[in-house]
Amino acid sequence: MAAELVEAKNMVMSFRVSDLQMLLGFVGRSKSGLKHELVTRALQLVQFDCSPEVFKKIKELYETRYAKKSSEVAQPQPQQHRSPEALSIHSSYDRGSTVARTSISTTNIDYPALYGKYLNGLGRLPPKVAKPEVRLVKLPFYTTLDELLKPTELVPQNNEKLQESPCIFALTPRQVELIRNSRELQPGVKSVQVVLRICYTDTSSPQEDQYPPNIAVKVNHSYCSVPGYYPSNKPGVEPKRPCRPINLTHLMYLSAATNRITITWGNYGKSYSVGLYLVRQMTSAELLQRLKTIGIKHPELCKALVKEKLRLDPDSEIATTGVRVSLICPLVKMRLSVPCRAETCAHLQCFDAVFYLQMNEKKPTWMCPVCDKPAPYDQLIIDGLLSKILTECEDADEIEYLVDGSWCPIRAEKERSCSPQCPILVLGSSDVNGLLPTPNGNGENGKATADVVDLTLDSSSSEEEEEEDEEDDDDDEGPQPKRRCSYEKGLVSAC
Repeated sequence: MAAELVEAKNMVMSFRVSDLQMLLGFVGRSKSGLKHELVTRALQLVQFDCSPEVFKKIKELYETRYAKKSSEVAQPQPQQHRSPEALSIHSSYDRGSTVARTSISTTNIDYPALYGKYLNGLGRLPPKVAKPEVRLVKLPFYTTLDELLKPTELVPQNNEKLQESPCIFALTPRQVELIRNSRELQPGVKSVQVVLRICYTDTSSPQEDQYPPNIAVKVNHSYCSVPGYYPSNKPGVEPKRPCRPINLTHLMYLSAATNRITITWGNYGKSYSVGLYLVRQMTSAELLQRLKTIGIKHPELCKALVKEKLRLDPDSEIATTGVRVSLICPLVKMRLSVPCRAETCAHLQCFDAVFYLQMNEKKPTWMCPVCDKPAPYDQLIIDGLLSKILTECEDADEIEYLVDGSWCPIRAEKERSCSPQCPILVLGSSDVNGLLPTPNGNGENGKATADVVDLTLDSSSSEEEEEEDEEDDDDDEGPQPKRRCSYEKGLVSAC
């Protein structure tokens, strides 16, 4: 079947405008347009709806044209081959059925003899030089079901700045049923969609979606909305446009009728390619469930990673005995529920997968909020060790990983610190009311009681000097102990 499609496509590519119009009129499709539009339409017919009748018509048109051309040059030589009517055709073909491409028996077909000479006079297909194709990056929120139109370059037709490029295609009955039976993500928006993707014409690597200037998309008779620009809060920075797939489903004919898409774009030197895809749009909740199913990293593997991070480096002069990890998500400043990070990240700190997926659903950037490096969906993992810690440690917002892979919670500093201006109590004081004894009183056995020193006062203040002079005048029994001293034995903080 693949060889037959290649034969049919090559014959269609050699057709004149009149031949193309006869072929399209034979299947009841539009015959209007320029030659490249007719060729595109005919190739789409061969690719997606090449029935035995269509295949036979293509051969008849091809033989009619080149039989006349060869008779003008020389007398035709008799050839021994079967007539096209003798071909074995599959009898179960039904024009209205979903099996639109019925195979032709190729047991006794001699293609060079049957089709005659091609454009270059050879009896077989000329070898094709395989050109690299434009590839688009995979989008996590879109699962591709069918490729309706491979990425095709937008070719300017003249020197005007604004160009128009048309495209005509039709959905198969199976594709129509998929769209109609899909659930609604929101009113009027189906989960199965026909989307248009545009990117730079670059075959070196998979390309991200990129819109050309002055883009406008018209589906049948209505213009489709294209995402606008994000306003920029920074002065001198141009606003950016979020380039994402354009949903065309609501403007299309969900039947066997052909759909016409016209893309208006600005021709300013750069080359762009467009592709049409049948996709299923996913939600952040569905991606989260998929991540929980296939993306959880075992706690023992996470523990081994912690040991590797804290392993003693002989070339380093600083020994790392532990690393702190916050249990607060850096995105929303809330406690983590599903700790997540990219496998390519070098840090142990995690962010919340729930909020990360929701934010990328609204504005896809896929950048790690911790290290600001790419963190695509297919690189995300759920930290099994930190998930276990979150269930066991509910009264702390931070933990510390130790060298052996164990961990310990880190309490808030204010729970362990005390005020520098707290009162000082004397151990063993006879004052039942908890009052501080007077500085000049005597304790038991005639010993002077310990003085209270307020460390918050400046030692050189004038008030302290005056107080010392007054006490020296009043005390005749002996010298007083110095006040500029540390805590006496038996003094503790009240905190």
